[in-house]
Amino acid sequence: MRLGARLPHTGDLPATVGIPAMARAIEAAGFDGLWVSDHIVMPERIESFYPFADDGVVRWPTAVDWYDALVSLALAAGVTERVTLGTAVLVLPLRHPVELAKQAASLDAAAGGRVVLGVGAGWLREEFEALGVPFPGRGGRLAEWMAIARACWSGRPPAFRSERYELPAGTLCLPVPPRGTIPLLVGGHSPAALRRAGRIGDGWLGQQAAGELDADAAAAAIGAVREAAVDAGRDPEALRMVLRIVESEGRAHEVARHLPALARAGVQEVIVDLDWEAGDHREVHDVMEHAIR
Repeated sequence: MRLGARLPHTGDLPATVGIPAMARAIEAAGFDGLWVSDHIVMPERIESFYPFADDGVVRWPTAVDWYDALVSLALAAGVTERVTLGTAVLVLPLRHPVELAKQAASLDAAAGGRVVLGVGAGWLREEFEALGVPFPGRGGRLAEWMAIARACWSGRPPAFRSERYELPAGTLCLPVPPRGTIPLLVGGHSPAALRRAGRIGDGWLGQQAAGELDADAAAAAIGAVREAAVDAGRDPEALRMVLRIVESEGRAHEVARHLPALARAGVQEVIVDLDWEAGDHREVHDVMEHAIR
């Protein structure tokens, strides 16, 4: 099991500590990856149903600095050499597909092929409305944008036309990612998201809270993803399974106790929060590494 950590790019830490300094600290502590989340804008008041809380209510403040996900990863890429640079997750339907493909390929080329994009359909209707993007049909838009991005990463995408977008023949999109593509992990827990991860994703990126870790639920989700992959004629063992563990700051020993069961459930990487006031990230890493070795 790989160990990843969230790179704080929201709130006060980017200004007081600095994104590059935090990225260096994550890598120095021994983590395998650093990950950022994504919102372009936030409403002052959220009316949308939050899918990661049983009651659908958001309890974190919205009026905070939220640095752009790809800009944050670019800052991290410039000061690290080894760690994976990931999004958990990027709301892909809100982005222009060719521009996103260009930005991601540029970042991946500059970082030596270390980028992994967790992508999702999104849940925040108010954000879609602010950006002028239709909220209904966002799942189909996500799938289409994934296909366009992959085509662009060939460097010479074929002509493409749909109700949503048209890409003319003869378009060049360079540089090409060093690996020829960038892995796209589909986020979400709905049946549609799990099917999409298996049918067209390079894996799945789920989320659980540290106080409610459930290996059986993770196994069920991973099983659904793998079943969808088999139905689509794909190799389920080739898919990457990642679990974001929220509310895990300062709870390394508690999380570590669950890691063997999560590994048996099929989770191949976890993403945890770090306590930036305590600052002993190596100890957090070593506690969890000991649990899975």
